[in-house]
Amino acid sequence: MADLTFNTTAGQTVDRALLILYLNTGESGTPVWSPIGKRVEDSSAEYDWGKETKTDIFGEVYTTLKKPTQTQSFEPCELDAGDAAQQKIWNLGIKEQNAQALANLDMLVVHLYAGTKDTAVFAERYSSCAVEPTSLGGEGGGSIGMPIEVTFGGTRTTGTASVSNGTVTFTADGAE
Repeated sequence: MADLTFNTTAGQTVDRALLILYLNTGESGTPVWSPIGKRVEDSSAEYDWGKETKTDIFGEVYTTLKKPTQTQSFEPCELDAGDAAQQKIWNLGIKEQNAQALANLDMLVVHLYAGTKDTAVFAERYSSCAVEPTSLGGEGGGSIGMPIEVTFGGTRTTGTASVSNGTVTFTADGAE
């Protein structure tokens, strides 16, 4: 695959709204991609590369990296009836306490700033992510928050996504 370029204006920073995580709130074969992060003020994916540095007997330093473990936190993540992803996570985590289902969710990371704007942007699909609601509640007089922690897992499939009128379509690399 050729290197991608950013489809934004040169000299300007890339808008944070162009990096979106989606949860499949439909079925595996007919995904419905619902965005995660409504009402969240700050969220970044963290990459743990398992870095190990050693010095050999000659004093030479060598560093190795492993494939990264990727996590992302969403907080405060205030509950909203119009948020399909939150409702699915709430039902699995709070109502059912279904740990197995929470550890096996289908997620899509869409990089709207890389590739052909809106029609073929870079995307990564992870087949088996763990999504943990880490608390439920909030300050008196405020809103109920349900912060979540996502650990990306399962098979990573790269491809492109197109976004049209809020509907996201993912096409895996090599698929026609």
